[in-house]
Amino acid sequence: MSVTLDIRLKRANKVYHEGEAVAGVVLLVCKEALQHHGISLNMEGLVNLQLSSKSVGVFEAFYNSVKPIQLISSTIEVAKAGKIPGGKTEIPFEFPLNTKGNKVLYETYHGVFVNIQYSLRCDMKRPLLAKDLSRNCEFIVHSQPQKAKVVPTPVNFTITPATLQNTRERSLLPKFLVRGNLDATNCVISQPLTGEVMVENSEVPIKSIELQLVRVETCGCAEGYARDATEIQNIQIAEGDVCHGLPIPIYMVFPRLFTCPTLETTNFKVEFEVNVVIVLHDDHLITENFPLKLCRV
Repeated sequence: MSVTLDIRLKRANKVYHEGEAVAGVVLLVCKEALQHHGISLNMEGLVNLQLSSKSVGVFEAFYNSVKPIQLISSTIEVAKAGKIPGGKTEIPFEFPLNTKGNKVLYETYHGVFVNIQYSLRCDMKRPLLAKDLSRNCEFIVHSQPQKAKVVPTPVNFTITPATLQNTRERSLLPKFLVRGNLDATNCVISQPLTGEVMVENSEVPIKSIELQLVRVETCGCAEGYARDATEIQNIQIAEGDVCHGLPIPIYMVFPRLFTCPTLETTNFKVEFEVNVVIVLHDDHLITENFPLKLCRV
Protein backbone atom coordinates (compact mmCIF):
# COMPACT_ATOMS: atom_id res chain seq x y z
CA MET A 1 0.00 0.00 0.00
CA SER A 2 1.61 3.25 -1.13
CA VAL A 3 1.74 6.28 1.11
CA THR A 4 3.73 9.49 0.60
CA LEU A 5 4.89 11.77 3.39
CA ASP A 6 6.06 15.33 2.73
CA ILE A 7 6.90 18.53 4.64
CA ARG A 8 5.69 21.78 3.05
CA LEU A 9 6.82 25.11 4.52
CA LYS A 10 4.62 28.20 4.24
CA ARG A 11 7.47 30.36 2.95
CA ALA A 12 8.47 29.59 -0.62
CA ASN A 13 12.07 30.83 -0.12
CA LYS A 14 12.45 28.87 3.18
CA VAL A 15 14.39 31.76 4.77
CA TYR A 16 13.85 32.45 8.48
CA HIS A 17 15.38 34.63 11.21
CA GLU A 18 15.89 33.91 14.90
CA GLY A 19 12.69 34.50 16.89
CA GLU A 20 10.38 33.76 13.94
CA ALA A 21 8.10 30.73 13.68
CA VAL A 22 8.84 27.99 11.15
CA ALA A 23 5.34 27.05 10.00
CA GLY A 24 3.96 24.64 7.43
CA VAL A 25 2.07 21.38 6.99
CA VAL A 26 2.90 17.69 7.08
CA LEU A 27 1.27 16.25 3.95
CA LEU A 28 0.12 12.63 3.78
CA VAL A 29 -1.31 11.07 0.65
CA CYS A 30 -2.62 7.49 0.71
CA LYS A 31 -5.23 5.55 -1.25
CA GLU A 32 -7.00 4.00 1.74
CA ALA A 33 -7.12 4.50 5.50
CA LEU A 34 -3.80 3.99 7.22
CA GLN A 35 -2.92 2.83 10.72
CA HIS A 36 0.07 4.49 12.44
CA HIS A 37 1.76 4.65 15.87
CA GLY A 38 2.31 8.42 15.97
CA ILE A 39 3.82 11.16 13.80
CA SER A 40 6.61 13.33 15.22
CA LEU A 41 8.51 16.33 13.85
CA ASN A 42 12.06 17.20 14.87
CA MET A 43 13.86 20.50 14.19
CA GLU A 44 17.65 20.49 14.35
CA GLY A 45 20.45 22.95 13.67
CA LEU A 46 24.00 21.59 13.50
CA VAL A 47 27.49 22.82 12.74
CA ASN A 48 29.49 19.96 11.21
CA LEU A 49 33.25 20.42 11.28
CA GLN A 50 35.53 18.20 9.25
CA LEU A 51 39.31 18.07 9.11
CA SER A 52 41.01 18.14 5.75
CA SER A 53 43.09 15.07 4.93
CA LYS A 54 46.30 17.06 5.28
CA SER A 55 45.57 17.96 8.90
CA VAL A 56 44.25 14.60 10.15
CA GLY A 57 47.00 12.93 12.13
CA VAL A 58 48.64 16.17 13.13
CA PHE A 59 45.77 17.16 15.35
CA GLU A 60 44.50 13.96 16.98
CA ALA A 61 44.47 16.04 20.15
CA PHE A 62 41.58 18.14 19.00
CA TYR A 63 39.13 15.50 17.80
CA ASN A 64 37.09 16.65 20.81
CA SER A 65 36.31 19.96 19.07
CA VAL A 66 35.34 18.32 15.79
CA LYS A 67 32.15 16.82 17.21
CA PRO A 68 29.06 18.40 15.61
CA ILE A 69 27.97 21.51 17.49
CA GLN A 70 24.23 21.48 18.16
CA LEU A 71 22.66 24.94 17.86
CA ILE A 72 18.99 24.01 18.19
CA SER A 73 16.97 20.84 18.72
CA SER A 74 13.31 20.34 19.53
CA THR A 75 10.64 17.72 18.83
CA ILE A 76 6.86 17.99 18.69
CA GLU A 77 4.17 15.36 18.29
CA VAL A 78 2.16 16.12 15.18
CA ALA A 79 -0.38 13.32 15.59
CA LYS A 80 -1.03 10.68 18.24
CA ALA A 81 -1.27 7.01 17.26
CA GLY A 82 -4.42 6.35 15.25
CA LYS A 83 -5.78 6.21 11.70
CA ILE A 84 -5.24 8.50 8.73
CA PRO A 85 -8.19 8.53 6.29
CA GLY A 86 -7.63 7.74 2.61
CA GLY A 87 -6.85 10.68 0.31
CA LYS A 88 -4.86 13.80 1.14
CA THR A 89 -4.33 14.84 4.77
CA GLU A 90 -2.61 18.07 5.85
CA ILE A 91 -1.50 18.48 9.46
CA PRO A 92 -0.34 22.03 10.29
CA PHE A 93 2.68 22.65 12.55
CA GLU A 94 4.63 25.61 13.93
CA PHE A 95 8.07 25.71 15.56
CA PRO A 96 9.51 28.80 17.29
CA LEU A 97 13.06 29.37 16.08
CA ASN A 98 14.63 30.07 19.46
CA THR A 99 17.89 28.78 20.91
CA LYS A 100 18.34 27.40 24.38
CA GLY A 101 20.71 29.22 26.73
CA ASN A 102 23.36 31.48 25.23
CA LYS A 103 23.73 29.65 21.88
CA VAL A 104 23.70 31.71 18.70
CA LEU A 105 21.94 30.72 15.47
CA TYR A 106 24.66 31.09 12.85
CA GLU A 107 23.64 31.68 9.25
CA THR A 108 23.15 28.66 6.97
CA TYR A 109 26.41 27.91 5.19
CA HIS A 110 27.50 25.02 2.96
CA GLY A 111 31.28 24.80 2.94
CA VAL A 112 33.90 22.11 2.56
CA PHE A 113 35.17 21.75 6.11
CA VAL A 114 32.45 23.78 7.91
CA ASN A 115 28.74 23.12 7.35
CA ILE A 116 25.94 24.96 9.13
CA GLN A 117 22.60 23.33 8.39
CA TYR A 118 19.05 23.52 9.71
CA SER A 119 16.52 20.82 8.95
CA LEU A 120 13.11 19.42 9.83
CA ARG A 121 12.59 15.66 10.02
CA CYS A 122 9.18 14.04 10.11
CA ASP A 123 8.91 10.44 11.34
CA MET A 124 5.83 8.28 11.11
CA LYS A 125 5.88 5.06 13.14
CA ARG A 126 3.88 2.23 11.58
CA PRO A 127 2.62 -1.19 12.73
CA LEU A 128 4.80 -4.25 12.86
CA LEU A 129 5.21 -5.28 9.23
CA ALA A 130 4.95 -1.87 7.57
CA LYS A 131 8.09 0.23 7.16
CA ASP A 132 8.40 3.45 9.19
CA LEU A 133 8.32 6.58 7.03
CA SER A 134 10.73 9.50 7.33
CA ARG A 135 11.15 12.78 5.44
CA ASN A 136 13.78 15.54 5.68
CA CYS A 137 13.44 19.17 4.65
CA GLU A 138 16.17 21.81 4.91
CA PHE A 139 15.32 25.43 5.72
CA ILE A 140 17.63 28.45 5.64
CA VAL A 141 18.48 30.73 8.56
CA HIS A 142 19.76 34.27 7.96
CA SER A 143 21.58 36.02 10.78
CA GLN A 144 20.13 39.24 12.19
CA PRO A 145 21.21 42.29 10.17
CA GLN A 146 23.86 44.38 11.87
CA LYS A 147 22.77 47.77 13.21
CA ALA A 148 25.92 49.68 12.28
CA LYS A 149 26.12 51.26 8.83
CA VAL A 150 28.67 49.72 6.48
CA VAL A 151 31.14 52.34 5.27
CA PRO A 152 32.79 51.11 2.06
CA THR A 153 36.61 51.17 2.11
CA PRO A 154 37.84 51.33 -1.49
CA VAL A 155 41.15 49.60 -2.23
CA ASN A 156 43.47 50.63 -5.05
CA PHE A 157 46.03 48.17 -6.32
CA THR A 158 49.00 48.12 -8.68
CA ILE A 159 50.53 44.85 -9.93
CA THR A 160 54.08 44.91 -11.35
CA PRO A 161 56.92 42.35 -11.18
CA ALA A 162 58.28 44.35 -8.21
CA THR A 163 55.05 44.00 -6.16
CA LEU A 164 54.88 40.21 -6.47
CA GLN A 165 55.92 38.29 -3.37
CA ASN A 166 56.71 34.65 -4.00
CA THR A 167 58.55 34.77 -7.32
CA ARG A 168 61.64 32.62 -7.73
CA GLU A 169 63.36 34.69 -10.39
CA ARG A 170 62.02 38.20 -10.74
CA SER A 171 64.49 39.03 -13.50
CA LEU A 172 62.97 36.38 -15.79
CA LEU A 173 59.46 37.86 -15.54
CA PRO A 174 58.22 40.02 -18.43
CA LYS A 175 57.52 43.66 -17.63
CA PHE A 176 53.86 44.54 -17.00
CA LEU A 177 51.81 47.12 -15.14
CA VAL A 178 48.22 46.50 -14.08
CA ARG A 179 46.22 48.98 -12.00
CA GLY A 180 42.76 48.70 -10.54
CA ASN A 181 40.48 49.19 -7.59
CA LEU A 182 37.80 47.40 -5.57
CA ASP A 183 34.94 49.66 -4.44
CA ALA A 184 34.85 47.97 -1.02
CA THR A 185 36.41 45.06 0.86
CA ASN A 186 33.80 45.18 3.64
CA CYS A 187 30.90 43.98 1.51
CA VAL A 188 27.18 43.62 2.03
CA ILE A 189 26.48 39.96 1.18
CA SER A 190 23.33 40.77 -0.81
CA GLN A 191 25.15 43.27 -3.04
CA PRO A 192 27.77 42.53 -5.71
CA LEU A 193 31.51 43.06 -5.37
CA THR A 194 32.44 45.80 -7.84
CA GLY A 195 35.51 47.63 -9.09
CA GLU A 196 37.69 47.77 -12.17
CA VAL A 197 41.03 46.57 -13.48
CA MET A 198 43.15 48.14 -16.25
CA VAL A 199 46.21 46.75 -18.05
CA GLU A 200 48.48 49.78 -18.60
CA ASN A 201 51.19 47.83 -20.41
CA SER A 202 52.53 44.29 -20.79
CA GLU A 203 55.52 42.94 -22.72
CA VAL A 204 53.79 39.64 -23.38
CA PRO A 205 50.20 38.95 -24.48
CA ILE A 206 47.63 38.28 -21.77
CA LYS A 207 45.50 35.17 -22.11
CA SER A 208 42.80 35.83 -19.51
CA ILE A 209 41.82 37.91 -16.46
CA GLU A 210 39.79 36.11 -13.80
CA LEU A 211 38.13 36.81 -10.48
CA GLN A 212 38.31 33.98 -7.95
CA LEU A 213 36.22 33.87 -4.77
CA VAL A 214 37.84 31.81 -2.00
CA ARG A 215 36.53 30.52 1.33
CA VAL A 216 39.01 30.23 4.18
CA GLU A 217 37.75 27.78 6.80
CA THR A 218 39.51 27.31 10.13
CA CYS A 219 38.57 24.48 12.52
CA GLY A 220 40.28 24.03 15.84
CA CYS A 221 40.61 24.70 19.53
CA ALA A 222 43.35 25.43 22.07
CA GLU A 223 45.53 22.50 20.87
CA GLY A 224 45.89 23.85 17.36
CA TYR A 225 43.83 24.55 14.28
CA ALA A 226 43.58 23.60 10.62
CA ARG A 227 43.18 26.42 8.09
CA ASP A 228 42.07 25.57 4.55
CA ALA A 229 41.39 27.80 1.58
CA THR A 230 39.19 26.43 -1.24
CA GLU A 231 37.65 28.00 -4.33
CA ILE A 232 33.93 28.83 -4.37
CA GLN A 233 33.71 30.25 -7.87
CA ASN A 234 35.89 31.61 -10.64
CA ILE A 235 34.56 34.06 -13.20
CA GLN A 236 36.43 35.30 -16.24
CA ILE A 237 36.20 39.08 -16.66
CA ALA A 238 38.40 39.37 -19.76
CA GLU A 239 39.61 36.98 -22.43
CA GLY A 240 42.60 37.32 -24.73
CA ASP A 241 45.11 40.17 -24.99
CA VAL A 242 42.93 43.04 -23.80
CA CYS A 243 43.33 46.64 -24.98
CA HIS A 244 45.86 48.49 -22.86
CA GLY A 245 44.47 51.48 -20.95
CA LEU A 246 40.89 50.17 -21.08
CA PRO A 247 39.10 49.88 -17.71
CA ILE A 248 37.55 46.39 -17.33
CA PRO A 249 34.64 46.23 -14.85
CA ILE A 250 34.79 43.84 -11.89
CA TYR A 251 31.34 42.52 -10.91
CA MET A 252 30.72 39.44 -8.78
CA VAL A 253 27.53 38.35 -7.04
CA PHE A 254 28.07 36.39 -3.82
CA PRO A 255 26.43 32.95 -4.24
CA ARG A 256 23.71 31.94 -1.78
CA LEU A 257 24.45 29.16 0.75
CA PHE A 258 28.14 29.03 -0.25
CA THR A 259 28.80 32.39 1.39
CA CYS A 260 27.67 33.79 4.73
CA PRO A 261 28.59 36.83 6.83
CA THR A 262 32.21 36.49 8.04
CA LEU A 263 32.03 34.32 11.15
CA GLU A 264 34.47 33.89 14.03
CA THR A 265 33.70 31.60 16.98
CA THR A 266 35.82 29.71 19.50
CA ASN A 267 35.82 26.46 17.48
CA PHE A 268 35.74 27.62 13.88
CA LYS A 269 36.08 30.58 11.55
CA VAL A 270 34.65 31.22 8.08
CA GLU A 271 36.34 33.99 6.12
CA PHE A 272 36.38 35.02 2.47
CA GLU A 273 38.96 36.38 0.04
CA VAL A 274 38.95 37.40 -3.58
CA ASN A 275 41.85 36.90 -6.00
CA VAL A 276 42.39 38.93 -9.16
CA VAL A 277 44.20 36.44 -11.43
CA ILE A 278 46.01 37.46 -14.61
CA VAL A 279 46.98 34.54 -16.87
CA LEU A 280 49.83 35.28 -19.29
CA HIS A 281 50.03 33.57 -22.70
CA ASP A 282 52.49 30.94 -21.36
CA ASP A 283 49.99 30.09 -18.57
CA HIS A 284 52.02 32.01 -16.00
CA LEU A 285 49.67 33.07 -13.18
CA ILE A 286 49.86 36.46 -11.48
CA THR A 287 47.57 36.70 -8.45
CA GLU A 288 46.63 39.61 -6.20
CA ASN A 289 44.77 38.64 -3.02
CA PHE A 290 42.23 40.75 -1.08
CA PRO A 291 40.64 39.61 2.22
CA LEU A 292 36.90 40.44 2.34
CA LYS A 293 34.63 41.04 5.29
CA LEU A 294 31.04 40.07 4.48
CA CYS A 295 28.07 41.28 6.53
CA ARG A 296 24.28 41.46 6.29
CA VAL A 297 22.46 44.78 6.68
